[in-house]
Amino acid sequence: MTAEHQHPLAYADFVARATADPAVVGLVLKGSQAHEGMATERSDHDLYVVVADGTAGGLTRLHGHRSAALDLLVLPLADFRELGGAPGFERYALARARVVLDRLGGGIARVLADAARLDAGEAFRDAAALLDAYANSLYRSVKNTRDGHPLAARLDAADSARYLLELVFTLERRPRPYNKYLRWELDRHPLPGWPGDELPAAVDRITCTGDAGLQRAVFARVEPVARRAGHGGVLDAWGEDLHLMRPPRT
Repeated sequence: MTAEHQHPLAYADFVARATADPAVVGLVLKGSQAHEGMATERSDHDLYVVVADGTAGGLTRLHGHRSAALDLLVLPLADFRELGGAPGFERYALARARVVLDRLGGGIARVLADAARLDAGEAFRDAAALLDAYANSLYRSVKNTRDGHPLAARLDAADSARYLLELVFTLERRPRPYNKYLRWELDRHPLPGWPGDELPAAVDRITCTGDAGLQRAVFARVEPVARRAGHGGVLDAWGEDLHLMRPPRT
């Protein structure tokens, strides 16, 4: 049995140990402990340990360590930099992570800043695909409501809400937060056009009820933003079906 299993690593003790190791060029805290007000008595510390490229031995053997108190990801600097530009939820984890140690004169902090801002080309490409997927699920949901299939309508509405969240963040070149942090993120970093709790409240009602009227109202807010971002062609490809997605004319 290793010493780490006999005496579980404590966060503060490990940080002191890693800081004393010259091979460690950065320490980055992610997860609930990095989100002010989100940690509970059950929250562990999730820590990236960034080591100089070519480093072997030492703390690298602790990569993947998991305990009730501390989870460790020990990565070479090159891999850590790549992680900051990779798609998926880990991008958000980095975007809102906290620098504990940066021996690169701000180089670690720049990785986090880059993770928080999607490349323009990447965002445009991803938004186009997400917009089409959102429109598809929305259309199916409101059509199923119209045709008397309430379960199908609610299931499609839940699918549409997932794509909606991905889309509205991508249109702003931001990674989508974990569901757990959605309200935290919007409280501190609001999305343009979605004041207060409007977006979480709309998603909550849509996923619970499949409310077709609300789905159409939300689409009416998303459509002009998507068109201004250059995605009119994606929408126009839906032709007459767009009328079903939009609020009825009064």
